[in-house]
Amino acid sequence: MSLKQIWQAANPKGHLLTAISFLIPIVCGSGFIIAIGMGLGGTVQDTLTPGQFDVWQAMATTGAKALGLLPVVIAVGISGSIAGKPGIAPGFVVGLAANTISAGFIGGMIGGYIAGYIALAIIKNVKVPDWARGLMPTLIVPFFASIISCLIMVYIIGTPIGIFTEALTSFLRSMGTSSNLVLGAVIGALCIVDFGGPLNKTCFAFVLTLQAQGINEPITALQLVNTATPIGFGLAFFIAKLLRKNIYNREEVETLKSAVPMGIVNIVEGSIPIVMNDIVRGIAAAAIGGACGGRSPWSMVRMRRFLLAEY
Repeated sequence: MSLKQIWQAANPKGHLLTAISFLIPIVCGSGFIIAIGMGLGGTVQDTLTPGQFDVWQAMATTGAKALGLLPVVIAVGISGSIAGKPGIAPGFVVGLAANTISAGFIGGMIGGYIAGYIALAIIKNVKVPDWARGLMPTLIVPFFASIISCLIMVYIIGTPIGIFTEALTSFLRSMGTSSNLVLGAVIGALCIVDFGGPLNKTCFAFVLTLQAQGINEPITALQLVNTATPIGFGLAFFIAKLLRKNIYNREEVETLKSAVPMGIVNIVEGSIPIVMNDIVRGIAAAAIGGACGGRSPWSMVRMRRFLLAEY
């Protein structure tokens, strides 16, 4: 087999997209919980000691702890997609290992591939007696795949990944405001031009890596753009009605009824049928709006600093 055929058979992109589809509801749910908690005065606590926290602190802390487990979730998703149920436990263990040694989201992602393909190799190549076949998916495969993948993560690839992640974090933290505005525009435009497709998922993985290192503006930009685009199509409908113009046909109006609620919970795919009817202008409008929206988090930080300096 050629390298191209091996790559196609391995299907790493498909496994990553499957894992991210599992990840998105967790990110949205946890993100909303921590946003509500912190927005109403809560702070993230190291531990929740009974009698020493209120409901907002509980929400903020719970959401933050859930987001902190994203490397584990992505590892489980990828490993499970590759090897099925026998790949879930190895993915969980290697994801925890990546979290423990500060390899972050990238470590969890790479660890998921390692655990999944090791589990798959054991399933396909290890022969056991008839009496032990029932133990393969529940004991033998998870046990050996967990040990091997965990040792690889801790002793071979974990440290280089941690160094790379730290270097990326330091570089982004050192960027000036103008450079951050460009980064926000690029993230905003790229994450929306394929309306929830592979490019969007790639941007999502990138900003989650940054969030795991405490850089929250990129994921804020992505969430903002993903939410604003379907809602923008809905606002365009109402503005057109005020101006007594019809910009959508009957099928598109029906699509809006599901696309806008989906957009509120950060699911952008509902807009695709509308865009497909006028693909050039639809993608152009989304890209321009995404670039503008992607700059917003850094613009707000800049404005806050200006106001604090003034007052």
